[in-house]
Amino acid sequence: MSKNNNSKKGFTIIEVVLVLAIAGLIFLMVFIGYPALRTGQQDTQRKDDLARFSSQIANYSSNNRGRVPKNDGWAAFVKDYLCEGEAAGSCTTFVDPDGTEYTPSYKGAFGGAGVNPANDAKTFDHIIYIYENAKCDGEEVVKGTGNRDIAFVYKLGGAGRYCGTN
Repeated sequence: MSKNNNSKKGFTIIEVVLVLAIAGLIFLMVFIGYPALRTGQQDTQRKDDLARFSSQIANYSSNNRGRVPKNDGWAAFVKDYLCEGEAAGSCTTFVDPDGTEYTPSYKGAFGGAGVNPANDAKTFDHIIYIYENAKCDGEEVVKGTGNRDIAFVYKLGGAGRYCGTN
């Protein structure tokens, strides 16, 4: 009996191509999926920040005989209740996950002249649009029952908007 010494040990070209193709598919899935995952995580952080915004409105209200900030009082509210007294323009505790400060924008009473929540928060611009006499219906702002009802809306980085109330 003679042994066949001509057989070589190693990988065939088909096996190498198959392994490279599988590695390429895994890399492609990670490359495509990572930005969506990151945006989803950032939007979760934004929702948490806006929930804190809502709870601080309730805090403000309980400290001010049931009132809520009016007109230009929202910048002071953010400074005193969310930025822990930091100077305006240097808040490090109430910032978007991308590092930009959230900016409150008081729009007025729902139904008032020029107040149209459907046109606000359409672009991701770090602005929290605030409406008096309003509440949320899903992502939309609708008429509330009184002047102390506050609704706010913020465009998320991914898809959709976040609407919150006091």
